[in-house]
Amino acid sequence: MTDTLIDHAEGLERCPLKDFTEKAYLDYSMYVILDRALPHVGDGLKPVQRRILYAMSELGLSATAKFKKSARTVGDVLGKFHPHGDSACYEAMVLMAQSFSYRYPLIDGQGNWGSPDDPKSFAAMRYTESRLTPYAELLLGEVDQGTVDWQPNFDGTLEEPRLLPARLPNLLLNGTTGIAVGMATDILPHNLREVAKACIHLLECPDATLDDLIRFIPGPDFPTAGEIVTPPDELLKLYRTGGGSVKQRACYELDRGDIVITTLPYQVSGSRVMEQIAAQFNAKKLPMIEDFRDESDHDYPTRFVIVPRSNRVDVERLMSHLFATTDLERSYRVNMNVIGLNGRPRVMSLRDILAEWLIYRTATVRRRLQHRLDKVLERLHLLDGLLIAFLNLDAVIHLVRTEDEPKPILMARFALSEIQADSVLNTRLRQLARLEELKIRAEQSELATECADLKQILGDEVVLKHLIRDEIALDAQKYGDARRSPLVARRAATAIDETDLAPSEPVTVVLSEKGWVRTAKGHEVDAAGLSYRAGDQFLGAARLRSHQTAVFLDSVGRAYALPAHSLPSARGQGEPLTGRLDPPPGARFVAVLGDAPNARYVLACDAGYGFIIRMDDLIAKPKAGKSVLTLPAGANVLVPVALAETVDARLAAVTSAGYLLVFPVTELPEMARGKGNKIIGISTAKAASREEIMIALAVVPNGGSLTVRSGKRDLRLRPADLDAYQGERGRRGRLLPRGLQRVDGLEAS
Repeated sequence: MTDTLIDHAEGLERCPLKDFTEKAYLDYSMYVILDRALPHVGDGLKPVQRRILYAMSELGLSATAKFKKSARTVGDVLGKFHPHGDSACYEAMVLMAQSFSYRYPLIDGQGNWGSPDDPKSFAAMRYTESRLTPYAELLLGEVDQGTVDWQPNFDGTLEEPRLLPARLPNLLLNGTTGIAVGMATDILPHNLREVAKACIHLLECPDATLDDLIRFIPGPDFPTAGEIVTPPDELLKLYRTGGGSVKQRACYELDRGDIVITTLPYQVSGSRVMEQIAAQFNAKKLPMIEDFRDESDHDYPTRFVIVPRSNRVDVERLMSHLFATTDLERSYRVNMNVIGLNGRPRVMSLRDILAEWLIYRTATVRRRLQHRLDKVLERLHLLDGLLIAFLNLDAVIHLVRTEDEPKPILMARFALSEIQADSVLNTRLRQLARLEELKIRAEQSELATECADLKQILGDEVVLKHLIRDEIALDAQKYGDARRSPLVARRAATAIDETDLAPSEPVTVVLSEKGWVRTAKGHEVDAAGLSYRAGDQFLGAARLRSHQTAVFLDSVGRAYALPAHSLPSARGQGEPLTGRLDPPPGARFVAVLGDAPNARYVLACDAGYGFIIRMDDLIAKPKAGKSVLTLPAGANVLVPVALAETVDARLAAVTSAGYLLVFPVTELPEMARGKGNKIIGISTAKAASREEIMIALAVVPNGGSLTVRSGKRDLRLRPADLDAYQGERGRRGRLLPRGLQRVDGLEAS
């Protein structure tokens, strides 16, 4: 019976359920993508935002108008343009009014519009009032000048603009977020003046590359003044690909030993940060903090005070931990997915967005000028007809008085168009005075000049570009401001390891030639005098703190790291490192190091190559370690030499043939890994055959001396004596005196 009803029903279409659901979901997806979630590159707005702004302009809510209830605006938007939920519409309106959410707010709100601690705490729309901000004029000022395409509203009774004629790329200035079906967008706000300069540069130099534009737009500019710590190369990659992330962290200062946090990252709640700090404090994970409190008030909107337990607390390390474990540092995703001028969404680079917006702006200005030119020509046409009437005033009056239908006769006798004839017949008697003729001629002259100017601009691309450039520069001067979020180079935030929270005490890590390791308390330990296993002896020792990491270097150039507090006590003979680490077969351990992460060492091999390396670049968590020094065939690693932070220090290198070379340490590069540069000149053949090798290094401070040890003899070289051995890095050096050429070691003092 059902089949019969379907067969005889008129206007019904048979369709497989699979095809119907697929088409319905596809239609819904495209609607969400194009008409709800993603912004357009032209005005940078979503449809709901565009409709709110247009409805407010239609209500006369300019920046100088009186405030009106927000419920009135929401009612107009829903009733005329946007048939969706009132709460969603009002939330979109609130977002455009929050100065902590929008870099350049579009709505001026009066009442409770939320707070940075809780952006959703705004009052209901029946309590708040609103109007447009002066900045909104950049989007709405040219709507009625023939610059936009119009479309019917949802019920076909009104028309609404498809896009707003933005005078600046609002998409980049305020940014946006949105989630559609299968795609999303996340665009961060930028500084108006910087974006305007980039637009002008691209307008004047269409072949400008992203590297050129990045000089004007070095990075985003958030509504809050936190520091942007993302490296410049990552920002460049982000702007080139249209995707990535940006990190912003809070700013702090020291006030009488207390740490005072003065600014927070974008969209971060201060109360949430205090909760995170309190959770760690109560869990005894912040023993270096004595107290913390929120002193924010009207005069200081953000003021969080952290009181260190003593003046010996490393403030920088403490803040690095808080940046890593709380919202004091925030990462923001970037996905510049935008609806382009062709109506299709795609991920754009920074240059693509600026280039497409300039195309849109050029077309908008051209339409505005053409619209004005049409108005001017229309007015000139009417003025021509009025002038003819004034010149033949008596005949016109006679025709009007004697003829029942004077319009066709006027058109025929004086060669007037229908529009001109209507204008003449609609002219009031009081406008027939002699003075009106003078006004008409003056207006004709003024409009003729304007008409010529408009035609010149429309006919010359160069002049049109100059006009657009001047308008952008004028708007930037009027609405722009200084950058709020400084771009600062900072080290990556790292959390303090739980082992570091234990009390710190001095220890000495001792390494034997066979690779056995142990830890003795204190720094006054006679490491060489400890007892060792049969056939084993002292190799090296490192003085550090129990919370620090000991670094071990093997003979093939690999570095390993172990926490000092985890190593066995020196009361016994220790344990082999091979039980905890996994060095390559045949490799032996040659040195143990322990120092602050920013300490520097000269790392070299006996083939005469080396470089400067930081302590934190030597730390490797895997058991297999990491390769830091690339060795030529047959070469061995020398014991690294600590590089003191002294000015004008010199590096001394000596070979087994007795050649000594001294040169400034600054000539040696700082690297994280590699072969390094040549330190002293040794021929490749001699180095490969081990006929001559570099046997010792020493860092001589400015004004210091160098002692050369050769058997039972010592040679002390004072600063003036060292000058005789100074040369350029990589040179052969000078031969030591006879009897001192078999060098056992170097010692700086």
